[in-house]
Amino acid sequence: MQKYAVIVAGGAGTRMGGEVPKQFQLLKGIPLIAYTLRAFIEAYEDIQIILVLPEDHLERGRLIAEGFPGNRIRITAGGITRFQSVKNGLSLVDTHSLVFVHDGVRCLITPQLIRRCGEEALAKGNAIPSVPATETIRILNDEGNESIDRNRVRMIQTPQTFFSNILKQAYEQPYEETFTDEANVVEKTGVKINLIEGERINIKITMPIDLVVAEKILEGKKRPSGQL
Repeated sequence: MQKYAVIVAGGAGTRMGGEVPKQFQLLKGIPLIAYTLRAFIEAYEDIQIILVLPEDHLERGRLIAEGFPGNRIRITAGGITRFQSVKNGLSLVDTHSLVFVHDGVRCLITPQLIRRCGEEALAKGNAIPSVPATETIRILNDEGNESIDRNRVRMIQTPQTFFSNILKQAYEQPYEETFTDEANVVEKTGVKINLIEGERINIKITMPIDLVVAEKILEGKKRPSGQL
């Protein structure tokens, strides 16, 4: 079956600071988004990648994409919301396929997790990686707040993986503020969501401290600086 990865990197990343969006900031001398692209290219020889970027940074993305062989990366502009950015990416999926939707700044994603998501989605229709909560969780309510059992809480990651017909149909819905990820969008259509085990290192780079953590993780992998 044909495979597509819709890599969503359409935001400005204002919480990171810096002169460029966080997906282009450097991690050991390499743009974050380049690590993400490499992982998907290594995961499957036949995967096609749709990279969704801010409209005023498309050329920057093209220069990075040119560094990868095989002409497997297409680039399109994102929207104001994540929902619209994913929808823009899905418009380039033109055949029944398996679609991986991934946060571009989850740059430590491994090919192994990508393939596990693909295998689970083929078997069960979708696969959403998640990890257990490790801290005490409290929920705000009308009276203030209350503690809940953290053993029942899962922290959701990407790539969120679906058959293309399920995903594209779900994205025909009108946008709602609760649509913070693909699982929420698809679940609204009545599809049961299938959680699988994610990876602790599959962190989302959001704040400057996350870059420090990512550097330490890469050092643990013994990747030479400046090399993918």
